[in-house]
Amino acid sequence: MKQLRLLLLPVSFIYGCIVAIRNFLYNTGILPSKKFKIPVISVGNLTVGGTGKTPQIEYLIRLLNEKYPVATLSRGYARSTSGFIYVNSNSTSTEVGDEPRQFKLKFPDVTVAVDANRVHGIKKLLQDHKELRVILLDDAFQHRAVKPSVSILLTDHSKLFYKDEVLPSGTLREYKSGAKRADIIIVTKCPASLSPIEKRCLTSDINPQAYQQVYFTTISYGELIPVTQQKVPEINAETHIILLTGIVNAQPLIKHLSAKTVHITHIPYPDHHEYSIVELVNLKQKFENITSANKIIITTEKDAMRIDKAGLLEVVQQLPLFYIPIETVFLFDEGEAFNKQIREYVK
Repeated sequence: MKQLRLLLLPVSFIYGCIVAIRNFLYNTGILPSKKFKIPVISVGNLTVGGTGKTPQIEYLIRLLNEKYPVATLSRGYARSTSGFIYVNSNSTSTEVGDEPRQFKLKFPDVTVAVDANRVHGIKKLLQDHKELRVILLDDAFQHRAVKPSVSILLTDHSKLFYKDEVLPSGTLREYKSGAKRADIIIVTKCPASLSPIEKRCLTSDINPQAYQQVYFTTISYGELIPVTQQKVPEINAETHIILLTGIVNAQPLIKHLSAKTVHITHIPYPDHHEYSIVELVNLKQKFENITSANKIIITTEKDAMRIDKAGLLEVVQQLPLFYIPIETVFLFDEGEAFNKQIREYVK
């Protein structure tokens, strides 16, 4: 693997230079970056996927929605449609993407939209919803055509951006120096037991600018929620779990479930994978082949968004299929400091 990364370094250099030139054009104003009159909060990363953007957006919705009319705007990754679309309760993940659908189902009173052109999307939202006071941009750190009021950069504790390399030898979308555009840097998916000494060391390694605040968060797993109409079971040491995932990194979830049982069969798929009937039939067969009477299927909330559609749901309707929701939790009692910082920006 190391040799392959070395071979790819020339390609990474070319790619990095192209992105650096693009950033230079935006930084110098040669390419325009639109700033809007209402607060626009961008949540993104330097790496390709898997840093916890979805639970962070949901955290911001919970923080702001009680006081301010909020909208979310995503590009709608891997959707079959194009252009600007409002997400409603009947939208499928194929039409709008799994994350926007998840936002709408969890927060029905929030305006949720998708548009690859963020400038056009924000203008459309403001045109149609004069009452809006905050717009949350999902995965928009590299979308330089919009100049956000607040830019939040996420970096996974297990794959910190400053230890990574530019694509394709690494997973960075741009050079590490791009982190300087962030107002806030959040180290996500930290161990809940992260010590103050480790925190100080990581902050020193990140080397934030004077205007940047660094926070640390971990994942909190909720109770199982049925995808099919089944009674929620108790998981014990005898439970056999089939874990179905289509996300970048399932290891934190596997670690969480391993604390309850060692009987875990993981069926991994690529990030944002659109499941087929054949794949779910195979899942059903694997489940039926397990001899234990104490067995269930668990998936992620985003995967549940992609399974919950006509044709697929019927295949697993009789199976005990559940998803496990997650939330962002700030460590070191810093949640209130983060909340205050965001509220002050919005005000």
